[in-house]
Amino acid sequence: MRTRRGQTPDKVRRGAAALGLALVLAVASTLALDRLVPPDLSRLAPTVTITDRTGQVLRGFLSPDQTWRLPTTRADVDPLYLAMLMAYEDSRFPWHPGVDPLAVARAAAQAVWHGEVVSGASTLTMQAARLLEPRPRTLPSKLIEMARALQLTAHLGRDGVLDAYLTLAPFGGNIEGVRAAALAWWGKEPRRLTPGQAALLVALPQNPTAWRPDRHPEAARAARAKVLRRMVGAGVLTALQAREAEAEPLPEVRQPMPLLATHVARRLAAERDPTDPPVIPTTLEAGLQARVEALVRAHADSLGTRVSVAALVVEAATGEARAWVGSPGLLDTQRRGAVDMTQAPRSPGSALKPLIYGMAFEDGLLHPLTEIDDRPMAFGGGYAPENFGFAHHGRVTAAEALRRSLNVPAVAVLDRVGPMRFAARLTEAGVTPRRRGGLGRPGLPLALGGLGVTLEELVGLYATIAVGGERRAVRLQQSPSEEAGDPTRILSEAAAWQLRSILAEAPPAAGFAPDDAIRGGRAVAFKTGTSYGFRDAWAIGMDGDHVVGVWVGRADGTPVPGIIGRETAAPLMRALFDLLAPPRRPLPGPRPAGVLDVARGADLPPPLRRLTAPDAGRRLAATGTADPLRLRFPPDGATLDWDQAALGLVLEADGGHRPYAWLVNGRPLETAPWHRGAQWRPDGRGLARVTVVDATGRAAGAEIWLK
Repeated sequence: MRTRRGQTPDKVRRGAAALGLALVLAVASTLALDRLVPPDLSRLAPTVTITDRTGQVLRGFLSPDQTWRLPTTRADVDPLYLAMLMAYEDSRFPWHPGVDPLAVARAAAQAVWHGEVVSGASTLTMQAARLLEPRPRTLPSKLIEMARALQLTAHLGRDGVLDAYLTLAPFGGNIEGVRAAALAWWGKEPRRLTPGQAALLVALPQNPTAWRPDRHPEAARAARAKVLRRMVGAGVLTALQAREAEAEPLPEVRQPMPLLATHVARRLAAERDPTDPPVIPTTLEAGLQARVEALVRAHADSLGTRVSVAALVVEAATGEARAWVGSPGLLDTQRRGAVDMTQAPRSPGSALKPLIYGMAFEDGLLHPLTEIDDRPMAFGGGYAPENFGFAHHGRVTAAEALRRSLNVPAVAVLDRVGPMRFAARLTEAGVTPRRRGGLGRPGLPLALGGLGVTLEELVGLYATIAVGGERRAVRLQQSPSEEAGDPTRILSEAAAWQLRSILAEAPPAAGFAPDDAIRGGRAVAFKTGTSYGFRDAWAIGMDGDHVVGVWVGRADGTPVPGIIGRETAAPLMRALFDLLAPPRRPLPGPRPAGVLDVARGADLPPPLRRLTAPDAGRRLAATGTADPLRLRFPPDGATLDWDQAALGLVLEADGGHRPYAWLVNGRPLETAPWHRGAQWRPDGRGLARVTVVDATGRAAGAEIWLK
């Protein structure tokens, strides 16, 4: 008697016995093998991945073998895909120990009957074992895979085995894992997949090179159709769903991998301990992050090729960052885009003035309606601050002085509050007052930006004001331990409310109508700052729920003539607020207890009606001695690079008697003067003579070469 294809009964029995014996030996050797040769799980250490607060990928990093192998769990993928995967590859996965005895018996019978291997009885667990330790497809390799599959189930459990497959399955090129595949082929997370997308992801690992949809679309379409037909037979899909899925277009090109929050991702990856999980969650929102990055790039492009921009969006109540942009582009070498300008200490200009006034409100030295003299004045040590543009406004209220960012009143208030106390309060608020040289006592120039702070620190300070004076540090990761204990109070609730009320009435950002002129407009309380020499422009605002901070300047600290906080940074800040949902807690919020409610300054108690001039203050004499007039920049005989000079130069002088007049090659400079200097945009290369003349007719000059 002979079976089909000439097989004798003895040969059939020997084949079946061999397969059965192989299964018994595989199971029996598992315990010994586990001790002697434990499974190599090193490939399960996937690449470091930075995610947003919902788990969406912000940025992944390539593995050492240059593979996109993003960690993926069953919770990360669509349940429809899992159902299709089980139905197509391993319908008894939830029940077998890694090797399916029924599938093995079926494969053995089919091999004997047909005289060749018809099905391999490979389970998802065995496939995971093969992905962990690739081997040639031979019978000995199959036996090893079976033993390894039993080991994997014992070590990882069924969920861990499934996660291993979802992370390691090949999908063409250097793409491994379902998450990387969904991002590469459709630019989306695999949490929501269409039936057609799920079917293609089920099919591709069987032949990822030959069925790549971007290179072999017909083969990919046929493979997908085969899976869809099987799904109809298994009851996973209806016939109508399968037909609709077959009509879905295939991806024609690979999508770029997510590359959001690049500075944050790089920093967190560098700080990660090798023993920590590969997935690093953050508090950012991927969708908002992408929109903020786009606005920052567009704004930077409008300002020039070397101007950088940084922005932070923070939830005030928690301090959690929702968007974090360190530069317009990580690879933008002209802007030094690799530098995270949210972390760079720069002069804040007038952006710290609210804390000075808040301390005075808290001390009972000021009320928003208290009058302050805005006039030329010298303080201890001969320090004589000037307002931007030299103009003075006489007697103004504290609220008006803060809204208009007048320098002389701010210095007068700091003189009463005390620079040492102010510097200490900054430290308590999480702002490190970095001063040039790092030595000496803090002085009155702190009021006008005579120190270095970071954008992150400034945003944290304004978040403190937004929530009523309790310290808020900007956070990138949720940390319950930071919530323990009583919060540090930086300002009284009454002083913080008064600041919000004043700043909510500040003149609108350039290009924006006042908030109350638009029905339903978002009220934003904000303050701007411009550092000495037009090196930094700032705008920090709050709307009740969020704080948005923007910095504009050059990463190398070179002056950028014309950048002013209100005109350069504030418009972007206001546009970023428009990306956010309307605030639940509009400004300025309920009036707290302890706020003196009066309609006019005359109703204040006499000590609060006017801030008296400090003992060291005096009117500057129209005549008298002064330091010699000196041209600080450019230095005499300097040679300047034309490519940079053509963007504009900031001319600086000191000494003598202001205001100054400026001439270039004997012609008056047609530009608005600024504090101690002027802006000049050269019109050609060659020799140039720069002259400054003070109010008494004294002059100083320099000859420079533009090459």
